[in-house]
Amino acid sequence: MRLSEKVAVITGAGSGLGRAMAERFAREGARLVLGDIDADAVRAVAAAVAAAGGTALAVRADVTVKADMVRLTQTAADHFGGLDIMVNNAGIDVRGALADLPEDVFDRILAVNLKGVFLGSQAAWPHLVRRGGGVILNTASLAGLVGAPLLGAYAASKGGVVQLTKVLALEGARYGIRANAVCPVFTETPMVTRWLEREPDAEAVRARLVRGIPLRRLGRPEDVVNAALYLVSDEAQFITGVAFPVDGGASAH
Repeated sequence: MRLSEKVAVITGAGSGLGRAMAERFAREGARLVLGDIDADAVRAVAAAVAAAGGTALAVRADVTVKADMVRLTQTAADHFGGLDIMVNNAGIDVRGALADLPEDVFDRILAVNLKGVFLGSQAAWPHLVRRGGGVILNTASLAGLVGAPLLGAYAASKGGVVQLTKVLALEGARYGIRANAVCPVFTETPMVTRWLEREPDAEAVRARLVRGIPLRRLGRPEDVVNAALYLVSDEAQFITGVAFPVDGGASAH
C-alpha cells in the first residue's frame, strides 16, 4: 500500500504501460482517474481495477485537447477531493525516415507525445499546488536520450518530454511538486507488438533489438511499472528532474 490515500490521474490508461500502471497503482492503494481516447478500452480497465478491489473512474480524454485535460484532472478533485499524482503516459509511434515523413504525421506525434504532456501537466498544476505538493510522472523513452533511426519524430517528441520534465521539476520545487520521467527501451506492449507484426521477419527484428540490450531481453511492463511506482511514491521524495532509463543497460553503450 505504498500509494495509500493518494489520488492519481493516468493518461493513455486503456492499454500497454498505462493499463499496467493503473492496475499496480490500484493494488498499492491509489484512487484513480483513468483517461484514454478509446472510451471502451479505458472503461474496461477501470472495471478490471474495480473487480480486483480497487477504485477507478474512466474518462474519455484526448490529451491534445486542453478542455479534456482540465476535465480529467477536475474529475479527480470532484470525486476524490484533490490530486496527488499526474501520470502523462499517452503516446503514439509512427516509424519512417525523416526525409519521407509526412508533415501531418510529424505534427500528430508531437501533439500527442509532447503537447499532451504539457497540457496534462498544466491542467494538474493548480490541483497539485492546492494539495501542497505532488508528483508529475512522464513516460518518455530511451529514444528521448539517444538517437533512434526511423523514429525521428518519436525521438524528438520524447526528447522534448525529457526537457519539459526537467523544467517542471525546477519550476515545481518551490511548491513541493516533483517531476520525473521514465525512459523505457523497447518493451513488450501492444504498441511494440503491432510494429513487430508488420515486419516481414518479426523474429529477426526482435533478435536485433535484443542484441542492443546488454541484459538480452526486451523490457516487460512490470519493469517500467516498478520504476514508475518508486518515482511517484514517498520513497522518492528527494528525487526530481530525473530521466530514469529502464533499458537493460542499453544507454550505457
